[in-house]
Amino acid sequence: MKFTKMHGAGNDYIYINCFEEKIENPSELAVRLSDRHFSIGGDGIILICPSEIADAKMRIFNADGSEAKMCGNGVRCVGKFVYDNGIAKKEIIRIETNSGIKTLKMVLKDGVAVAARVDMGKAVLNPAEIPVLLDGDSVIDRPVEIGGQEYRITCVSMGNPHCVVFVDDVETLDLPAIGKQFEFNPIFPDRVNTEFVQVLGRNKLKMRVWERGSGETLACGTGTCATVVAATLCGYCDKGVPVEVALRGGRLTIEYTDETVYMTGEAVTVFKGEIDL
Repeated sequence: MKFTKMHGAGNDYIYINCFEEKIENPSELAVRLSDRHFSIGGDGIILICPSEIADAKMRIFNADGSEAKMCGNGVRCVGKFVYDNGIAKKEIIRIETNSGIKTLKMVLKDGVAVAARVDMGKAVLNPAEIPVLLDGDSVIDRPVEIGGQEYRITCVSMGNPHCVVFVDDVETLDLPAIGKQFEFNPIFPDRVNTEFVQVLGRNKLKMRVWERGSGETLACGTGTCATVVAATLCGYCDKGVPVEVALRGGRLTIEYTDETVYMTGEAVTVFKGEIDL
């Protein structure tokens, strides 16, 4: 099987061109290929498939084999793959995902796509739609007890469920322990991605993320969008103003408006290869 290793802000996946390859068991394949010691290594696999309603369709499988609805860093890389490989050689590319169609404006350099600005859609705050089993019309700066400790959480869906927590210092967190406590807490029936965020200044944030099914990753696109939404709702950032978010694998720029959330960041091809299955 041919594959392409790509990353966006360090969020690395194994991309498979399903215009040419036939994948029968993507969940099992994701577990097998994602191992960083005995296989290719990655946060999961992304299938790039034909679509009847967009330029291509993406399916995301986490490192544990579970299927995700959306991946913000991944969709930029899919846009790059689609452009660079001539599947859709145009500046505006539409990608079908399990959370709707995303529109990308590709950033081009010397005939190659190097980055993209993605219209990620409207942020969802309704607890039932996220989902999070708490009452009210939204969960903003709400005190809850998780793992025997009180946290103030803000919950947002950007196609995936996210829980955002503001802390004084993200570097000192025992994220493997805390992340699992959030991911498997019963108030999150579909599990949850959790972003721990440090405010560096007005419209400047630093974030670490624990992704359901993958653990700590170097970046999370939908999580970065959810973080800026939460930071704006909690008064740390300004709506309609680009916010710079520092991640362990790079930086993303997010703009939260009344209508949608825009995400801008790099899309990088690491290498191409073949593997015997």
